[in-house]
Amino acid sequence: MKTIAKSLFVLSTLTAALSCHSQAAPKTATLYENVRVFDGTSEKLTPPINVLVVGNVIQTISVKPIQIPSGTTATFIAGGGRTLMPGLSDAHAHLYIAGVTADQIIVPNPDIAFLDKVASEQAQAMLMRGFTTIRDMAGPIFRVKDAIDQGKVIGPRIYPSGSMVCQTSGHCDFTPPEQLPRSFGGPLTPLEQVRFSSIVDGRAQVLTATRFNLRNGATQIKLATSGGGESHMDPLYVNEFTSDEIKAAVEAATDFGTYVSVHSYTPHSVRRSIDAGVTVIEHGQLLDEATVKYMADKGIWLSTQVFDEAGPSFPPDVRARKHELVLNQGNVWRWAVKNNVKLAWGTDLLFEPQNMYMQNTELVEMKQFMTPAHALKIVTHDNAQLFALSGKRNPYTEGKLGVVQEGAYADLLLVDGDPTVNLDIIADPQKNFRVIMKDGTIYKTTL
Repeated sequence: MKTIAKSLFVLSTLTAALSCHSQAAPKTATLYENVRVFDGTSEKLTPPINVLVVGNVIQTISVKPIQIPSGTTATFIAGGGRTLMPGLSDAHAHLYIAGVTADQIIVPNPDIAFLDKVASEQAQAMLMRGFTTIRDMAGPIFRVKDAIDQGKVIGPRIYPSGSMVCQTSGHCDFTPPEQLPRSFGGPLTPLEQVRFSSIVDGRAQVLTATRFNLRNGATQIKLATSGGGESHMDPLYVNEFTSDEIKAAVEAATDFGTYVSVHSYTPHSVRRSIDAGVTVIEHGQLLDEATVKYMADKGIWLSTQVFDEAGPSFPPDVRARKHELVLNQGNVWRWAVKNNVKLAWGTDLLFEPQNMYMQNTELVEMKQFMTPAHALKIVTHDNAQLFALSGKRNPYTEGKLGVVQEGAYADLLLVDGDPTVNLDIIADPQKNFRVIMKDGTIYKTTL
């Protein structure tokens, strides 16, 4: 009897403690009333409806009035017929170098504390532009990601790649011509010192670099398999890494349940990468239609951009390369849409802090190649489908991303106007984005 009494006392004490905790920290809710929804996939907005967020997920969507759950602290937002849509996403961001110039990082002994601080500031700016999720495609963004996820820094969700894996004389080899490669006794480059890139050669080194990124928390792996627009050692036509080297990265990533994405522009490098098992092609602005069809047949993703000409701060050779990419990119976009290639969109903005506002304006440029609704689908639902390829390495699994559905993450924008008809609305987030919510928390409201 004493044992039973003691057990009942413990149980009642625990129940009381849990009850007190529940009372001390009630669930929060946000009710959006009278909003028209773009759900991430539809061609048109819904008629006026109501959307209830509880905690960090969307709980209820209804044309009827929604009751707030008991014991919940609620915020009411009068939508006034505005558009409620998923937060935007950028599938090719470079958060670690978005807010610095090249001469602030490609220097001996870069200031890592300074770079972390600037990356954190840029993270907040991205969220305030409406980007609630990004896939970071090179750099040691793990510290900033962790700080965001822990609520210490304001910013988007981040799918990190870690250091970009490149070959000697490849896309991220910025060593002076006279400096020996590391395998010949040369030192780490500045970009390697900050873990922005890893310059490796041969299957064994590719395996080590890939596993190093995965050990640090990479959700996917990025290799460079062709020349680059803004690198100096490798013209655009160059094919980088042998098939066996690419296969090594694919094998290591597959063992960890994720995929490899490659920086690649030309038909030959893209085909070599696909045949070696790569899942996603980044860029592809120099492709021909036959290779675009090959991608469609193989179910390969094209994560691409709408590039602008390089600015005057870049050297003449870089401006010339960028011009070559700009000339053909319209063809690639149209071929990809026509052949139903799996499309994702990102910006690839780097080294020009004054131009980061172009994250929104470059998105709008997709209207040259498709309807506004299709463009919105790519930067919400479709990008999220790409992010989910990270499988068990996906850090965000409590709900879906990129959609307005019951059970999805509450990453939401309340927008003036109808962006499924007028995509230009996205270009001015300061004016047109009236509410920005990520993970159920409101970070901006101007209602």
